[in-house]
Amino acid sequence: MLSVYLICVGKLKEKFYKEACAEYVKRLAAYCKLTLIEIPEVKLPQKPTLGEIANALEKEGEAIRAKIPPGSRVAALCIEGRMRSSEELSQLFPVPGRSSDKHMVFLIGGSYGLHPSVKAEAQERLSMSPMTFPHHLARVMLLEQIYRAFKINEGSSYHK
Repeated sequence: MLSVYLICVGKLKEKFYKEACAEYVKRLAAYCKLTLIEIPEVKLPQKPTLGEIANALEKEGEAIRAKIPPGSRVAALCIEGRMRSSEELSQLFPVPGRSSDKHMVFLIGGSYGLHPSVKAEAQERLSMSPMTFPHHLARVMLLEQIYRAFKINEGSSYHK
């Protein structure tokens, strides 16, 4: 069974986000071994300087790198990433026995995104939309799209 990691900066606080994520985590159990990792967001002042933001992103980036298992295919969610259809996203998942990738890892940054070096090291850079979404909502949206990808790959009618 494929291992899928979702490494996120920040902890979900809102009940409705937690419930939505829990539903997709439950659904995905039939398709993959999902590991959800929350990296603490570095605390910043109310109006941080560019230097403070850069330092925070660097520290978060180090914490993210420490959680990525060897042999992983990494996709970083970022605004400058490529937008993909659900079908295109489903093609990113390694086919067991036909790929050397052991794990699929998705990265979601905090309020200020991901450190540039983390994005540069990822094999894929994905954008959900040119619109701005809260990073907690992006987690729910990504989990749904991962579930949809598995349903597409099995030929289910879930994806119409």
